[in-house]
Amino acid sequence: MKPLGPPALALLAAASATWAPAPARADEGMWTFNQPPREQIKARYGFSPDDAWLRHVQLASVRLAQGCSGSFVSPTGLVMTNHHCAHSCIEQLSTRERDFVKTGFYAKAEADEVKCPEIEVNQLIEITDVTARIGKATAGLDGQRYNDALKAEQARIEKECATSDDLRCDVVSLFHGGAYNLYKYRRHQDVRLVFAPEFQIAFFGGDPDNFEFPRYDLDVSFLRVYQGGKPAAVSDWFAWSPSGVREGDLTFVTGHPGGTERQLTMAELLYQRAVALPDRLLSLAQLRGELTQFQQRGPEQKRVSNHLLFSVENGFKALRGRFEALSDRGLWDGKVEEERKLREAIARDPGKQAKYGAAFAAIEGALAQQKDLRREYRFLEGGALAGPSELLPIARKLVRGPAELAKPNEKRLREYRDSGLPGLKQSLFSPAPIHDELEVELVRFGLTRLREELGADHPAVRKLLGKESPEEVARRLVSGSKLKDVAVRKQLWDGGARAIEASTDPVIVFARLLDPEARAVRKRFEDGIESVLKKNDELVARARFEVAGAGSYPDATFTLRLSYGAVKGYQDGGREVKPFTTIAGAFERATGRPPFELPESWIKARASLDPKTPMNFCATNDIIGGNSGSPVIDREARVVGLVFDGNIHSLGGEYGFDERLNRMVAVSSEALIEGLAKVYAADRIVKELRPASK
Repeated sequence: MKPLGPPALALLAAASATWAPAPARADEGMWTFNQPPREQIKARYGFSPDDAWLRHVQLASVRLAQGCSGSFVSPTGLVMTNHHCAHSCIEQLSTRERDFVKTGFYAKAEADEVKCPEIEVNQLIEITDVTARIGKATAGLDGQRYNDALKAEQARIEKECATSDDLRCDVVSLFHGGAYNLYKYRRHQDVRLVFAPEFQIAFFGGDPDNFEFPRYDLDVSFLRVYQGGKPAAVSDWFAWSPSGVREGDLTFVTGHPGGTERQLTMAELLYQRAVALPDRLLSLAQLRGELTQFQQRGPEQKRVSNHLLFSVENGFKALRGRFEALSDRGLWDGKVEEERKLREAIARDPGKQAKYGAAFAAIEGALAQQKDLRREYRFLEGGALAGPSELLPIARKLVRGPAELAKPNEKRLREYRDSGLPGLKQSLFSPAPIHDELEVELVRFGLTRLREELGADHPAVRKLLGKESPEEVARRLVSGSKLKDVAVRKQLWDGGARAIEASTDPVIVFARLLDPEARAVRKRFEDGIESVLKKNDELVARARFEVAGAGSYPDATFTLRLSYGAVKGYQDGGREVKPFTTIAGAFERATGRPPFELPESWIKARASLDPKTPMNFCATNDIIGGNSGSPVIDREARVVGLVFDGNIHSLGGEYGFDERLNRMVAVSSEALIEGLAKVYAADRIVKELRPASK
């Protein structure tokens, strides 16, 4: 197999560089598989992954399209990921009578494996550099013309690649437009639940322990991908380590970090600190309060909203960590100095100044416009109105479908391109239950926030609310809608424009009312703001390449990345944090009260468990949100752990990496086997993971 070629821009030389940003050092970096850090790993750990190793690791790694990572761990399509990554499936398969989130789930036979309503698994099979093609399509263009040409060429490339619904193709912007790669995936939408432990042990310690270490969680789920109604046969999967890891051992994490912002300009970072993060934190805090009150109504209300509250609390803590990182004087001053040197280097060269000098001011101007437009965009188009509602997003997809599908592929909204339709249809026709009482609260919350943020006299607010209160509108929409029936959704989708226009379903009527204003604000944003940011971020990226040379890693983009590190503790405010916890420590930490309450299954199995078994461990691997569910592997590409979190310092990894403090947190492979075998008697899974144990 030929090695994958590096991005074209990685070939740019720095013939007369007078300044260079600090290169990726120590264990820093989320590296693409077509530009692996072989020399850095070899210099630090004496191991250099070859092409065969990288290809095997790439194919054994998978992505959960809804926002997590995973890996194949058997030749029959068994996928290992986190419990919190599969939580939505576990909750959707539960009922009032059988709550699998609370009791756990184990399919004792293949016939007992149950299909998840919405999970899609992607396996990356090919990366192609398309930088030159994108550059040719956008050459000499600015503003709306640049943005339209960029999107059209991306759509054409993706359509040429995705020759069937079994393939997913995404053109990905790397280095903020400095390079473009086409990622080609094998798509799996028949994904079934095999095993999940109780929520109590998967999230032992709850929100107080979230983003902390020491930890004592068994945050794992096993899924299986099917093809043609049978378990999929896969050629590459991760074998299980016979002995796990010890302190100092080299570890690799292969997963899909969702996004970092280490290469933003100072203007963009200031916008995050002063505007975007405070807005999002306030919204999440308010939603957390609403959900907490909703859960107090009773056990069923708590059951149907647990996953949502978990997600909100997790997001709030993560965003607060980012805000605190940007408020740290040391990090901020370092970013200021880095940009100052870059801009001075550009200014000293008349050629570079002519090409790149105006980019920083253009970015600042676009952000000033975004600040003015942000409320309308967030609430009319960006999802803040619908929030975590189920019905409003369904109605929007249905209402927009006929108009978008009537256009040429390259002129559609991105989510309606041919390459994205399989995923859109999966979410649109999901049989997952919609809970009326919760839905009313979520719609009411969104409408209340809409009125608060835009004002009662805003034309869209008056149009959507009329003389009614947010609660009255929410109850009318939810009680009168038939969109909870998947068959009704399919009839509307298949019926096209005529069916949508004739529909009297109140949620469809609401979406029709909203759509003109939403499309208008989206167009203003994309033509006047997004286009400027994309174009000028690209120019800044090119300037960095020319001034400093290539050889670093791009910001995370929810694409497959490789990070390397070692099992290692750290010093935190004078406190020494050891790199391992044990099963015995979990029992010592347990109080018998939530969130430090162990499940009954663990209490009963205590005598049979080896108390010295490593439970969780931390390592210096560079990760971020989206890496949840990533396998931790050794130099033999064997599973030694399962990423489920980072420590509190890792939240600053959005903007930088500090090896002294940033730590990845994982479940040990030994704890996984110990729990499966002795707590859950999941012998079928243990034998699949470790065939030698048959």
